Amino acid sequence: MPPVAGGCLRLPGVAAGCRWGEGGALVLQFFMPCGRFSGISLCPAGNSPVSHDALQASGFVTPLCCKSITFAQTADEMKSALYLYNTLTRKKELFEPLAPPFVGMYVCGPTVYSEAHLGHARPAVTFDVLYRYLMHLGYNVRYVRNITDVGHLENETDDTGEDKISRRARQEHLEPMEIVQKYMNSFHHAMEKLNTLPPSIEPRATGHIIEQQQLTEKLIGEGYAYEVNGSVYFDVEKYDGRHNYGILSGRVLEDMRANSRALEGQDEKRGQFDFALWKKAAPGHIMRWPSKWSDGFPGWHLECSVMSTKYLGETFDIHGGGMDLIFPHHECEIAQSTAAQGHQPVRYWVHNNMVTINGQKMARSLGNFITLEEMFSGSHKLLARAYSPMTIRFFMLQAQYRSTLDFSNEALLAASLGLQKLMNAEKTLAGLIPGGSSTADISGIAAKCHEAMSDDLNTPIAIAHLFDAVRIINLVNDGKEKLSAEDIRSLQELFRIFIHDLFGLRAEESAGNDRLEGVLKLLLDIRQEAKAKKEWAVSDRIRDRLSELGITVKDRKDGYDWEITA
Repeated sequence: MPPVAGGCLRLPGVAAGCRWGEGGALVLQFFMPCGRFSGISLCPAGNSPVSHDALQASGFVTPLCCKSITFAQTADEMKSALYLYNTLTRKKELFEPLAPPFVGMYVCGPTVYSEAHLGHARPAVTFDVLYRYLMHLGYNVRYVRNITDVGHLENETDDTGEDKISRRARQEHLEPMEIVQKYMNSFHHAMEKLNTLPPSIEPRATGHIIEQQQLTEKLIGEGYAYEVNGSVYFDVEKYDGRHNYGILSGRVLEDMRANSRALEGQDEKRGQFDFALWKKAAPGHIMRWPSKWSDGFPGWHLECSVMSTKYLGETFDIHGGGMDLIFPHHECEIAQSTAAQGHQPVRYWVHNNMVTINGQKMARSLGNFITLEEMFSGSHKLLARAYSPMTIRFFMLQAQYRSTLDFSNEALLAASLGLQKLMNAEKTLAGLIPGGSSTADISGIAAKCHEAMSDDLNTPIAIAHLFDAVRIINLVNDGKEKLSAEDIRSLQELFRIFIHDLFGLRAEESAGNDRLEGVLKLLLDIRQEAKAKKEWAVSDRIRDRLSELGITVKDRKDGYDWEITA
């Protein structure tokens, strides 16, 4: 039995069990009945016991919930220092969860009124990798990603325009909830293709109308909101006088007033930058709910304050999303939650950068987007060919999540080739014959990969280190270096952890690929027979023609290898 990071579990009166998981990790499973129980102590290596109060404050104690905790294999892995760039403080910070080994993470999900595009894939992949890495470090993560299905108006900065879902419902002659279901299903299908893990909880705004009304009422009672003509607005001026509106985005309210102009349709607001908590529905507005103020619907910013608090507690560890959400959405979230609770709701704000096209943000509103289904099929006019889901995922991982990622066919083709080389190396590794003692040095590659990931999820650096391993594998396969059986096993474990467990990449096999491989094998076997008969012209012609098609053939003493190189 492998060594385990020193930990203990004491749960008086609670059903519990344990098992050995993949890679020698100890998985503890237990059922936590509702109510308070004394003496609970969860002690991962290097951490103090976690009290019931701390668990409850983090939102992890709920009636009869089954939890699984996977401890890292060694104490060193459990103590691995993860640094994340915190938008709130504008610097990298050591990640220290509120109640280790539990981590609460909330990520803003899609507004489901249209097909998901390439820009939507970036936060999905970014926070999927963070989710995977946190679990790899031994944390038990509750990952909440919401679905916005009401309240997101066309002009999100000033609370004007039509609800995006209602507008699409009118255009497609469908009920709003049909639009929600249609595009939510499409989003989930695309996420499955990209191999993103499903969140622990995926709440919808329409499922939390009562809670949103309750928070609105509380903010009115605290003096931070006011009702006018059936709508309720958050008083930014009053909040800024007591707290700091702009703490996340770095904006200063006084400067914002000086550099902006009043817009039509905002006369009922007390302040130009006040935002809606509850909007009175116009006569033709389909999506509406009764309230003490009017028949209406919640403002867009309100849902995330409500749902993050409900499922993760008043203070939680990580809030994620795209950089385009920093203002106004996340700034307004902080204002609402701080006004209601008297303290900041989130410890680490993590934001991914944008996908750009010709230097401009890819967005539906700008008309320069490419849907994920178009990427997969190659049906968009800007695409030179179809790109597989794993190619798109690898394309995302080749840039650090806080840097911009510019779309181009050249970059996607390079990603496709790089991914194939990585996957081919893994296949080659499986067939390597141990050579006694190693002549190639693989020491330090795994540590460097972990170091890169712990440095604010620096996936491109980790990938570069993996390609150091690829180079060694190919040299061994060519007979120029040797690896011991132990080193081969170490590289296999490294590839399993990083390629599959952390990067979420998987082999993309299909019937079409199987047929292609069969045809190539037949052709290359014919070439081998021609070489045996010294029919060099036939042999060379097959090799050269395949090269023109982007398939490189490498002759070996015991046969041949081939790979797609273009």
